Amino acid sequence: MQIGIPKETKDQEFRVGLSPSSVRVLTEIGHSISVETNAGDGAGFTDEEYRNAGAKIVDTPEYIWNQEMVVKVKEPLISEYKFLQKGQLLFTYLHLAADRKLTEQLIDCGTNAIAYETVEQPGANRLPLLTPMSIIAGRLAVQFGARFLERQQGGRGVLLGGVPGVKPGKVVILGGGIVGTEAAKIALGMRARVQILDVNVERLSYLETLFGSRVELLYSNSAHIETVVKEADLLIGAVLIPGRKAPILVSRQLVKQMHPGSVLVDVAVDQGGCVETLHPTSHTNPVYIEEGVVHYGVPNMPGAVPWTSTQALNNSTLPYVVQLANLGIKALDLNPALAKGLNVQNHRLVHPAVQEVFPDLVN
Repeated sequence: MQIGIPKETKDQEFRVGLSPSSVRVLTEIGHSISVETNAGDGAGFTDEEYRNAGAKIVDTPEYIWNQEMVVKVKEPLISEYKFLQKGQLLFTYLHLAADRKLTEQLIDCGTNAIAYETVEQPGANRLPLLTPMSIIAGRLAVQFGARFLERQQGGRGVLLGGVPGVKPGKVVILGGGIVGTEAAKIALGMRARVQILDVNVERLSYLETLFGSRVELLYSNSAHIETVVKEADLLIGAVLIPGRKAPILVSRQLVKQMHPGSVLVDVAVDQGGCVETLHPTSHTNPVYIEEGVVHYGVPNMPGAVPWTSTQALNNSTLPYVVQLANLGIKALDLNPALAKGLNVQNHRLVHPAVQEVFPDLVN
């Protein structure tokens, strides 16, 4: 199969769809890989490394997008809509529930779009292609949150770890899944006080075995959320409902009651976000202040550490890329997990969760 690897166009998105080692695996089994010039530079992979792995280096995105399958990291932007083709396989993160315009475009052009984030293995919420980036995003959420708590960055000047005689900062995490768990690990490592809220009692029990008494675990309801959010120095949104928009858990009125200069990091922003006052930002302009609170809403947080995140993503995506390269769309018939990743096919919106968000687009 002919596979194209474009250079990502999202603001400061330095990850790349395939690393040179992944390209080598594909070329050794007979597939043709075209990589856009400098596509891997931001992640530390040179054009020469791609050539040595068997790829063709091309300086025109039109050529890259003219391949049978395109493997990316982030969803196509408006500037890339013109490249989408009927019958082409597109394998990338899509997050369509938060992007009606892209959903309509994929339906109109007839692209077969498979989303990393909805590939699902048997078992509750086992999302193998979302997991590695969730781990990284969870860890980065605290790293970035600690940075923007600094007074010079607009924060209230709180050191998460505190010092002897001064209490540490308080980190509140909404959601105890992978993002929330990884965020808690880093926050504990910084010696912060940590609270996690979740609606899944079994998950809370697991977190108790993991963290013991070091983390306060609360059932997530409106009363508990209202109580803990007001006192948070750093609030992390880590809510995930696969394929669907994240529910709004924190209202504008509640944000108003937070400490001035406290920081809000919503990892769920790529699925619409769980905080009413938060909207997507970028690595170039990552924060804004609203209701006196610093808001961080970068939807591609792992793009800040592209050398790590590209390799972590490839470790999970490569087996699926190989299956698609070998069998094309027929791979979905043989792999139920990959089939659940299909969002749009032959001008039709097919993923049930996205259909619920856009019922008028279902035909």
